[in-house]
Amino acid sequence: MPRVVVDVMLKPEILDPQGQAVANALPRLGVTDVSSVRIGRRIEIEFAGQPDLDRAREIADKLLANPVIEDFSITVVDAADAQESHP
Repeated sequence: MPRVVVDVMLKPEILDPQGQAVANALPRLGVTDVSSVRIGRRIEIEFAGQPDLDRAREIADKLLANPVIEDFSITVVDAADAQESHP
């Protein structure tokens, strides 16, 4: 069943202390070629029936993201694509 995925990120002009902490820790892991890290959220929504993008946009705008400091994007993915496994 398709899912609607809402990715929420801080706007580029907003300081991301979590991202900076990760970026600062990377050299200790031997990773020196990363210049910036931004941290965000991924929310997956399953609708009964077909995904409703207009409803998902309303949910994201009113509940999931703070439009003053965050941007969001909406995509539809298959259930198999929504779950990524790591070995």
